[in-house]
Amino acid sequence: MPSDNRAALYARVSTDEQAMKGYSLDAQLEKMRQYCEIYNLQIAGEYVDDGYSGTKCSNRPAYKRMFEERKNWDILIVLKMDRIHRNTVEFINMMDDLRKHNQQFISTFEKFSTKTASGRFALDMIQRVAQLESEQIGERTYIGMRQKAETNGGIMGFNPPFGYGLEDGELFPIDEEFETVRDIFSMYLSGLPLTDIAYNLNRECRLTRRGNPWNKYNLATILHNPVYAGYTRWEELRQKHNAPTVISIDEFNAVQMMFASKIRDPAKRNPELLAVS
Repeated sequence: MPSDNRAALYARVSTDEQAMKGYSLDAQLEKMRQYCEIYNLQIAGEYVDDGYSGTKCSNRPAYKRMFEERKNWDILIVLKMDRIHRNTVEFINMMDDLRKHNQQFISTFEKFSTKTASGRFALDMIQRVAQLESEQIGERTYIGMRQKAETNGGIMGFNPPFGYGLEDGELFPIDEEFETVRDIFSMYLSGLPLTDIAYNLNRECRLTRRGNPWNKYNLATILHNPVYAGYTRWEELRQKHNAPTVISIDEFNAVQMMFASKIRDPAKRNPELLAVS
């Protein structure tokens, strides 16, 4: 067989409805065989996924086996592009993978082939459209999150801070963690260094949520978070929440001033204080 002429034929059908539309496995394979005969391509293997959706390629056994046997073929042929991938990102990832292995892709229905200049141009357009879609989704997500924050429409983010849980968009205290946070602020306000606070907590086996020991870095994260004084933050915005607080705003601001006082360069002493209402 010529080294650049071996074709892997891939067919997939997920429902009886698709079969009735002319996408039956036999129909797909027959059309691809005819294509190979017309263009003098040697069929190296036929890979068939019967009853699998086009969304998750990791669940398709024939798809996986085809790429495990990729040394046996040079060209991947499908009847239609949606037979191989419905997800644009997954399709592009597959195309990048084929390119790295110097393998080609052909869709007979769309007359799409990476062996031609027009096919490579079409692929470039597909990639650009996918990038545009990705960026637009990112922009819409950002705008939505910012509007939600500006209108006090709920808690931003998905991982509640140590001391709190999150249910139906509302924070609630987790008793044991909540008391640990209270002690952290109390010890720091009493003048205890972060290293000593960490030592005390670790000695008592009062660890982080993930079971890790405390250190000056994760303690500083706790002490700088305004959530414990009643405010969540998103970028420069501060949003008041209704959950019980660990400390008052005055106490939180005092902690920030204590941190700032330990910075040698006066120009860098810019503590983020909360406004007292």
